[in-house]
Amino acid sequence: MVDKTEFWKIFSGYGQRITPFQYLFYFAALFLVIWLFSKPGKLQNALMKVFLSLCFVWNGIFFYLLYAAGLSGDSFSSVIFAMLFFVVAGLFLSDVFRGKMVFSLPEVQDRTGTLVFSVLIFCYPLFGFLLGHPVTGLAFPGTYPCPTTALALLLLTTSLPRVDRVIYSILILCAIPFTPFIQIARYGVYEDVILLAAGFQSLIRLIRIIFNRL
Repeated sequence: MVDKTEFWKIFSGYGQRITPFQYLFYFAALFLVIWLFSKPGKLQNALMKVFLSLCFVWNGIFFYLLYAAGLSGDSFSSVIFAMLFFVVAGLFLSDVFRGKMVFSLPEVQDRTGTLVFSVLIFCYPLFGFLLGHPVTGLAFPGTYPCPTTALALLLLTTSLPRVDRVIYSILILCAIPFTPFIQIARYGVYEDVILLAAGFQSLIRLIRIIFNRL
């Protein structure tokens, strides 16, 4: 793995190269989430799945294979993560036609938590700014893997128990095992606590549903 200085150099370089797409994706994500939660429907669900598919393809290509491929220190790890993201993208896109997953603001029991996590995820770049990261080193939902994964997990929890198990498993594995030891402890990406929390929330909600069925 690269050291902390090299990490932020590569990370900031990625931000410079993709400008202004991180802002376009961010506001598209914000618009779609507000529209979906305020007025859920087939069109809103379909557009959200297409958008998530596009985001994961973007991250697979431009983050893991091109502009930030050096973060892992070897090409093999980057390719593995890119392939996983392509699988997630394909499954989100296929669900536009299958219609298995239906995203919507949950009932009262989980509504507050969902709204709080939504705000936290869209505040990812704000937290990065407050932590002293350069503007090009701010992570935005849509074009950066961690906040995009957190957003996807949040939306998946609103569709439980009707979720694609492969997507759910891949994203939880991306959120929980690696985040505390690599992004947070090694590189100081403390805003990724949001991703870690989203991963645990997703896992807890899944476990709760399993036990309720027993």
